[in-house]
Amino acid sequence: MKNVTARQHNPFGFDAPCEPFVPGYGDANAHFHVIGDHPGVHGGETSGIPFTDSAAGERLQRALVEAGLLAEAGTPPTVEKTYLSYLYMCGGEPPTESDYDDLEPLFDTELRAITAHVLLPVGERATRHVFANTTSEPTESIDMDARHATEVVGSGWLVYPIKEPAEWTADEEDALVDALTALLETDYRREADLGRFLPNDDPYLVR
Repeated sequence: MKNVTARQHNPFGFDAPCEPFVPGYGDANAHFHVIGDHPGVHGGETSGIPFTDSAAGERLQRALVEAGLLAEAGTPPTVEKTYLSYLYMCGGEPPTESDYDDLEPLFDTELRAITAHVLLPVGERATRHVFANTTSEPTESIDMDARHATEVVGSGWLVYPIKEPAEWTADEEDALVDALTALLETDYRREADLGRFLPNDDPYLVR
């Protein structure tokens, strides 16, 4: 299934009962979905674009450019096949557990609307949510130092957890760039070819 919208800022027209609202940004047919925590941690409260207006967001953008997932860093970044969004899309006060619960259905709708092949959760909370909902990995205690830039095979997705960019060492930044660069050289798409069930030889790829 392909999304037909060409709009990059809030392509699905989501709305949330908060101000400022920082919706997803990027390619609605993305192969890569970068998932942050909330604007107060990873930026965007002023610009309305995830992973901007903060040192952590800008550092992540630079790494994604070097790895080939973004064409150019900026506010907004130049994207192709990549989508950026947050678990909790509202700025202002740090979210409570109840706040996360309230917006979880909105995020999960977005996750399945994008249907990216590779999920890149940034930070422990985003990683815990992605592990719980798309993999069989345990979520009680996640060692982000050990998990950073490593591949986890989920149910329909590849997952590459990313440690908080503000905490990266130079080696950890290089490890992320190297892992994503290597990934792009493989057939990372999570698709099945059902063409063998058709009367001709044309491929029929489905997620």
